[in-house]
Amino acid sequence: MQIHLRRARCVLKSFFVLFLAFFLTTAAMAAEKPRLRVDDYQIQAELTPHLHQISARAAVKFTALQDLNVAVFELHNGLRVTKVLDASNKPLSAERVTQDSTIRVPLPTGLSKDASTTLTFEYEGQLETADDSPVPGLKLAYIGDDASYLLYAGRWFPVSGYGLNRFTSSISVNVPSHMLVVGSGKSTVSDSPASKKPNSNALPTKTFTFVSTKPSFPGTVVAGVFQEYKSDEAGMDLHVYFKPSHQALAPTYTTTAVQEFTYFITLYGLPPSQKLNVVELPGDTVPYAWAPEIAALAGPSITEKTNYRLLANDIAHQWWGVSVSPATKEDWWLSDGFSRYSEAMYVENAAGAAGLEEAVKDMSVGALAYDSVPLSSASKLDLFSTEFQSLATDKGAMILHMLRWVMGDEKYLKTVREFSAQFAGKSASLDDFRSIAEKNYGDQLTWFFSQWLDSTGAPEFKVKYTVYRLGSNKGFRVTGQISQDLDLFRMPVDLKIDTDGKTEEKRIEVVGTNSPFTVETFGRPRRIAVDPDHRVLTNSSDVKLRSSILRGQALQQQGDLSGALAEFNKALDLNKNSSLAHYRIAEVFFLQRNYQSAANAYREAINGDGEPRWTEVWSHIQLGKIFDITGQRERAVNEYRQAVQTNDNTFGALEEARKYLQKAYERPKEKQ
Repeated sequence: MQIHLRRARCVLKSFFVLFLAFFLTTAAMAAEKPRLRVDDYQIQAELTPHLHQISARAAVKFTALQDLNVAVFELHNGLRVTKVLDASNKPLSAERVTQDSTIRVPLPTGLSKDASTTLTFEYEGQLETADDSPVPGLKLAYIGDDASYLLYAGRWFPVSGYGLNRFTSSISVNVPSHMLVVGSGKSTVSDSPASKKPNSNALPTKTFTFVSTKPSFPGTVVAGVFQEYKSDEAGMDLHVYFKPSHQALAPTYTTTAVQEFTYFITLYGLPPSQKLNVVELPGDTVPYAWAPEIAALAGPSITEKTNYRLLANDIAHQWWGVSVSPATKEDWWLSDGFSRYSEAMYVENAAGAAGLEEAVKDMSVGALAYDSVPLSSASKLDLFSTEFQSLATDKGAMILHMLRWVMGDEKYLKTVREFSAQFAGKSASLDDFRSIAEKNYGDQLTWFFSQWLDSTGAPEFKVKYTVYRLGSNKGFRVTGQISQDLDLFRMPVDLKIDTDGKTEEKRIEVVGTNSPFTVETFGRPRRIAVDPDHRVLTNSSDVKLRSSILRGQALQQQGDLSGALAEFNKALDLNKNSSLAHYRIAEVFFLQRNYQSAANAYREAINGDGEPRWTEVWSHIQLGKIFDITGQRERAVNEYRQAVQTNDNTFGALEEARKYLQKAYERPKEKQ
């Protein structure tokens, strides 16, 4: 899937939904219980960037969780196993199963339950494209002169129990001496003699070794030519590795990383390490990645306006993922949902209530866009699907947001801090988290977790009321009811009554489809709002609209343009003036080269409700491109000028417009 991150904020948000949970949701795991547990890796790898080649040796120590006759590991399909040795260095056979990127190694004498052994794999191959990726179409491992990245998710070494099986490791990576390698754990660097391999050009090399003694999920390494920026502020050992083109932004990102890291310490306590490497990835992979001591950002995500939300989510995984990890697939949301809500809490800390409200709206859209399966059953979905990722990430985050409302800030923060401390360096389940929450809440929370994990749907609140005057100077009584469609629903909900005088608030326990209430006020009530601060996941018309657009974007990215148009038109059924819906429709027509329909839709976006604001500037730019394509340069220039006049530089819009003012846009040639 190719995502154009530069053009619009909503595209980035869609990317979040597609990949925010990625590094704990890309495991191609069978439904059966794991048969073995990897304890440790000893890996030596040599990279030859100009040939896109890797040659590696991996000693894998593992323990049988049941009697074993065959050991199965996942390995990138672009890699060829040349030799497998047992613990006595005797050769074993290995069967490659390309359908699920696995290697099956028969164990001639078997391995009894709880017994341990070591297999050593020697393998090599080219890692250049996404053709053989464990996730079709997504490049997770790449070796090249400009940069090389070997993500744990790319299965560049034999993997078992991805995201669940914690392990220790020693990883040595040999690269040309001009490159720098970033990894997890204690690092050392040594000069190496020129390689003896054919076609290597005998370049001088260096070997970077990373030793991780705390079981977690090391296995991601990034190599390239970076400018390093350091900081020891607040006791951190922070290193920012950006490409030269982004080096000017490193100080700002360093300051932001320190602020976010220290904020999360106040919430959750110390992480496993106070070292953090913020490193740039190329733009052809996921927008961010995490590993112990690593927060990686793709180049397009590193912008002049600091992408502090994405960075916060990335850094939060040092607690939720690196330290506390899910026990099973059903518990995925404990990592990804926690990181997503940590991002929202940092937004609240940095931008106040308005910032939190915007983050909650984003999470609500993701939570309800694919709300057809309960979160507790999401593991039955395809792990690469947007449905699974939407539920684990955004619905998981919204569950925490609502739990905070139910418990109150003090008890909620005490709960997550205890959870972080008690399960540091361990895997945890929902029951583990729930028991701590109930202890601090002082009562059972079965009703809460059952409602939001075991059911689908969200309420759409409606309120009816009557106002009675209580007599001269005695105020008013408001009698009414809150209604919604979910019969089993139960949640506390805020009621806000605007009056001639002060605003009155009342907390109502909404139970079932109709919940009566009575409120007395001094001033005459003018307006009543239910859940004005968005404490509860609700299926409002705005959420429905944005959910349709989100589904449409996912279909568009998958190449299903007709399906995308159908979803965007559903959004227009909810709001005929939605600038965002018109803009997305225009994008599809533009891709289809239906330029007249695209131009009409871009005009509708400009004349719509203006939400979000960037639709105006980018609609003018796109109209300019259409006029350039159709040979109407004067009209194109007029559109680019109008784009500049908006003074809206969202995702580099002004630079884009000025570029085409200087030189006409040309449609890219189709690939042969």
